[in-house]
Amino acid sequence: MTDDPKAAERFDRRKLFRRAGLAAGALGVGLGYPVLEARWCALSRRVVSVPRLPSGFRGTTAAFLTDLHHGPFVPLSYIRHVVDLTNSLKPDLILLGGDYVSKSPRYIAPACEALARLRAPLGRFAVLGNHDHWESATESRIQLDRAGVEMVDNRGVWLRRGPDRLRICGVGDLWTDKQDTASALDDADESDAVIMLSHNPDFAEAVDDPRVGLMLSGHTHGGQVVLPGWGAPIVPSQYGAKYLGGLVQGPSGPVFVSRGVGTSGPPVRLLCRPEVVLLTLT
Repeated sequence: MTDDPKAAERFDRRKLFRRAGLAAGALGVGLGYPVLEARWCALSRRVVSVPRLPSGFRGTTAAFLTDLHHGPFVPLSYIRHVVDLTNSLKPDLILLGGDYVSKSPRYIAPACEALARLRAPLGRFAVLGNHDHWESATESRIQLDRAGVEMVDNRGVWLRRGPDRLRICGVGDLWTDKQDTASALDDADESDAVIMLSHNPDFAEAVDDPRVGLMLSGHTHGGQVVLPGWGAPIVPSQYGAKYLGGLVQGPSGPVFVSRGVGTSGPPVRLLCRPEVVLLTLT
């Protein structure tokens, strides 16, 4: 210790500046982390049961991507990274849950060009989300068709392996389109296995048809920001946190809700990493 008051003052100032620097650094990391997490895409592997799934399709893998939100805050380089990650999984089937762009129709063509590189032997199937309708549903359909992605809004297709078949179908977005379950299911009967795409999981509350074995949705982003001890302050659902993410039991069957790939609103995530989902069907 020193009896020199000036030396003591200089020492105290150094301690103060050091602590202030550490505090500023911690604050910078704290503020920057949610931006980094928004691009820290996770791979989520899930085994899901599809009622009445025939033996020819047991073990089939389906990559599920939703809520890419390519736009001013979600760069094309990130979308391309997600496409590369998905292709590296070598899925049998790729399913797309909507909201491919945000903020401007000029992002539609580049996003769909990136999605054109997705590869799966059983095909690539998609529905639109509310943001796609807000920017341009017509242009979104044109560009996805050019990318070789088959639209299943209010319609469906049969996948076949020998004598077995699996119905992949979808409905229009709950906020911005119509939902025609009868057209989506068409000639499926109660002995068939059916996977339905619905961008908004709230639609599950209106489904009263035993033929729908599994619904896949996005839209809620897992809340996007989750506060410790509090949960997600904002969830775009009429049913609170019920459809926040993961496998949920709807009124007539299971619903898998992905946290999505991109962000909308503030370009941040907290304790809610974006995800590419690889589903193994059983």
